[in-house]
Amino acid sequence: MMNDEGPLFSELESTDLASRIADQVLKAIGDGRLRPGEKVGEARLARELGTSRAPVREALRLLESQGLIVTHPRRGFFVHAYDADELDDIYDLRECLELHAASAAVARMTEADFDRLAAQVERMKRLVDEGQLKEQVEQDYAFHRMLCVLGGNMRIVRMFDQIALQLRAGIALLGRVYDDPREIARSHDPLIEALRARDAERLRRELREHLEDARIHVIQLYRGDAG
Repeated sequence: MMNDEGPLFSELESTDLASRIADQVLKAIGDGRLRPGEKVGEARLARELGTSRAPVREALRLLESQGLIVTHPRRGFFVHAYDADELDDIYDLRECLELHAASAAVARMTEADFDRLAAQVERMKRLVDEGQLKEQVEQDYAFHRMLCVLGGNMRIVRMFDQIALQLRAGIALLGRVYDDPREIARSHDPLIEALRARDAERLRRELREHLEDARIHVIQLYRGDAG
């Protein structure tokens, strides 16, 4: 029953400053401009964004709750420096989520949906030819997010978004993923073939292999570079 004495909550501001600051920090982490283990200075961030330190601190606390920022007493905020075991666990969770979403996606997918997925893979291939390797990695994550969205469970999509940010933050330390960037795009072809056949079991099998290959490759690189 509604309370006739007045609204229970006050009207929100049209712009959420802390969230917008958090988005800026997330982008910097994902782009590799803020590296794992690097200090995130409140004063510098506030100065460059033209705001006070209060919303900056609120934004960093929000990112801390998501595992992307850590606080060290009397030292301040730092980008979380994931170790190889943490990244391995994140890949494990990603695989569970994507395999479930992909199975559901096969049943829900329209021809237009399939066309968008196939076009996304072709876009990744073009980006390699154009030398836009950072954008190619972004579009790789976009393809997998599209699969999750087609699965129809938005909680999985939100979890995928958080996982993708954590992986991007961890992998930023490497500065590379594959020696041959074309392999990133080509490795999606078996997924497209399984989707075209609307074969859920084949898709799960190909997707598991696809994700496991990426997991093994990245973790081996990470242990070598960050170990």
